[in-house]
Amino acid sequence: MPTNPDLAERRPGQVPLLLAITHRAMTDHFHSRLAELGREPLRPAHGYTFRYLAGHPGATTVDLAAHLGITKQAASKAVAELQDWDYVQRQPHPLDKRAQSLTLTERGREYVRLADQLWAEVEQRFAEVIGPDRLAALDRDLRAYIDHVYGDQPVPLRPVW
Repeated sequence: MPTNPDLAERRPGQVPLLLAITHRAMTDHFHSRLAELGREPLRPAHGYTFRYLAGHPGATTVDLAAHLGITKQAASKAVAELQDWDYVQRQPHPLDKRAQSLTLTERGREYVRLADQLWAEVEQRFAEVIGPDRLAALDRDLRAYIDHVYGDQPVPLRPVW
């Protein structure tokens, strides 16, 4: 039985909120681990930037902004922070002289590998709470729902602002 009184009883419509709260708890754990490792004060939006650039090397700031659903100025600020920390590099765009291509540096690619490791730790901690069988069932259920909603369309991995 949950100890938090807000979560004590099942009410219709709470599953999306519970998923959001769970994501927040997992993200907080992830960022605590980053702090323990002495990493820069990365924010969740940075993580979405890493993931996008890992899958779209050579993207522009405009591409990144459109993906994240933010202004070009906000995307430029995030890229500048990541560039200052040597996670991202800007290069002249091969086709558009006004644009710059964004790519992860080796340090940025190493960060993505570290993030994968830390997310696996977060997931393992979750499995310790609910059990590995229930985690496997949850994984299947979430994949089924995502497949139902998106089918064979690309799944947007971006913050929900």
